[in-house]
Amino acid sequence: MGEHPLNSESCLNVVIELLDKRGVSLDDIAEIVFFLQTNYVPDLTKDMCMESVKAVLKKREVQNALLTGIQLDILAEEKKLLPPLQSIIEADEPLYGVDEVLALAIVNLYGSIGFTNFGYVDKLKHGKLEYLNDKRNGVHTFLDDLVGAIAAAASSRIAHRQKQQEECLES
Repeated sequence: MGEHPLNSESCLNVVIELLDKRGVSLDDIAEIVFFLQTNYVPDLTKDMCMESVKAVLKKREVQNALLTGIQLDILAEEKKLLPPLQSIIEADEPLYGVDEVLALAIVNLYGSIGFTNFGYVDKLKHGKLEYLNDKRNGVHTFLDDLVGAIAAAASSRIAHRQKQQEECLES
């Protein structure tokens, strides 16, 4: 990938490229968002979900979390981490919570609904999350939580906007 200027647009492109290389499309994330919000937003479309995913990915904190987590997953796959961290990340040890903490940096941008959405989607492992959680598909200790966090944040963004629209109609 070479050198990239440090700006949000180039980082966004790198993040989308890395997600794709790790087997995650923006459509995969938008599908999780649709799953999370379809019962709450009557006129929800996949396009609305995709727009929300892209808006979340434009945030620099989100890009930084993805760059960090994906890099650690790659290094673990290449067996380039120091012990015992190598074993911990490779096995996705249940008591290792740094992957969730990194993901919480994303959901934190969208308030408490982001946290509840993240907890729900993390437990359910809907859609692409099930694939990422399967150890036979590579080391995705960070990526599964990060993808869930992006979906949770995008869902929360939609919920906030829905509430704003409802309030405008009531006034």
